[in-house]
Amino acid sequence: MTAAYQSLRIEQADGIAELVLTGPGKGNALGPDFWREMPEALRALDADDSVRVILLRGDGANFTYGLDLMAMTESLGPLILGEGNLALERTKLLQLIEKMQAATEGLARCRKPVLAAVYGWCIGGGMDLIAACDFRYCSREAKFSLREVRVGITADLGALQRLPRIIGEGHTRELAYTGGDVDAERALRMGLVNQVFATPEELLAEARATARKIADNPPLVVQGAKQVMEYCAGKSVADGLRYVAVWNSAFLQSHDFAEAFAAFAERRPPRFQGR
Repeated sequence: MTAAYQSLRIEQADGIAELVLTGPGKGNALGPDFWREMPEALRALDADDSVRVILLRGDGANFTYGLDLMAMTESLGPLILGEGNLALERTKLLQLIEKMQAATEGLARCRKPVLAAVYGWCIGGGMDLIAACDFRYCSREAKFSLREVRVGITADLGALQRLPRIIGEGHTRELAYTGGDVDAERALRMGLVNQVFATPEELLAEARATARKIADNPPLVVQGAKQVMEYCAGKSVADGLRYVAVWNSAFLQSHDFAEAFAAFAERRPPRFQGR
C-alpha cells in the first residue's frame, strides 16, 4: 500500500510502514507541505492496526537538509521581518511553531515503534525528527548537525528537550551552541545511534530486518513496552513498577499470550494477531 503526499511517501507491507522523506526541496528539505502532511500521515499510521512498526528514512542520498528556509519564506517572512512585528504577528508565529511541532510530537506520541535509518546529512529539523524516534541506525558516511544556531534560530521542534535523554546534557549543549557537525562514529560513541553500518544499502537491509523482528512480535505488547517506558521517563522506579504492574493486570490476558504458550509447546513459530 502506498499513500500519496507531496513531501513524503508511505510504503506499507506485512506490518511495516516505511515513511520516506521526499522533499520536494533539495536534500529532502522540510517545507510547508511536510509540516502539514507529516502529522496527518502519522495519525493515519497510528490508527492503522495493520501497521506494527514504522521505519523513517530519506529518499535519495540524504536523510534531510532540515528546514527549507526558502520554501518557508512566505509563511515565516512576514512574521519575523514584518514592519509591525507586534502582538498579532507574535501570536501567529507562536501558532505556526506549534503546528510544526505537531510533526515531531506525532512521532514521539505514536503508539507504534519508530526506527530512523539515517544516511547522508541529517540537519536541523532532521535532528528533531530522529530525536522523537525510538532508536536510530546510520551508515558510515552519515553526518548530523543541530544547525539552527547558525541561522539565528533556537531549535524549537523537540531536539533540545529529547536529546538530553538520549546523549546527555553535555553533548546536547555542545551541538546546540556550536551548530557543529558530528560524524557517524562520534554519533555512535555519544549514543545518538545504536549501530553504524558500512553502506546505505547495508543500513537499509539491517533496519528492515530489525523492523521485521519487531513486527513479528505481539504488537500490543510492543506498544505496551513503549508506553510504559514513556511513562517512566523522569519518574521513580517505584512509580514505574506500579504503572507496569497495573498495565499487565489490565492487558496480560490476550490471544497472543495464549498463542505464545501454544507455539512453544508445539515447537513452531508463533503467529501473533494483536488480540
